[in-house]
Amino acid sequence: MAIQYQEQLDRTFHALGDGTRRRMLALLSQRGECTAGDLGEPFQIAQPSVSKHIRVLEQAGLVTRRIDGRVHRFQLVVAPLKEAQDWIARHREFWEGTLDSLGDLLDSMKEEPSE
Repeated sequence: MAIQYQEQLDRTFHALGDGTRRRMLALLSQRGECTAGDLGEPFQIAQPSVSKHIRVLEQAGLVTRRIDGRVHRFQLVVAPLKEAQDWIARHREFWEGTLDSLGDLLDSMKEEPSE
């Protein structure tokens, strides 16, 4: 049964959850544009596996495809990464504040004399 993601952010995090796809994105960020063969070259995986990884990246909106004859060329799209970064920043801010408050509470409990 295939997982069906409804939200863009879910698809982005799913795509980023795999090391092979993260390295493909890094390759695209360095080179600007790559063919499917270029993206699969650093890995010891078959072409169908490369295609599946690329399809996940496309569904997440992290890459675009340009067809040039028989050659498919891919480019990085940063907007979904920015959305993920913003989400992480908001949650990091919340948790840092919460953990700081917890730390203050624990410190104040240490200072109070026990009865």
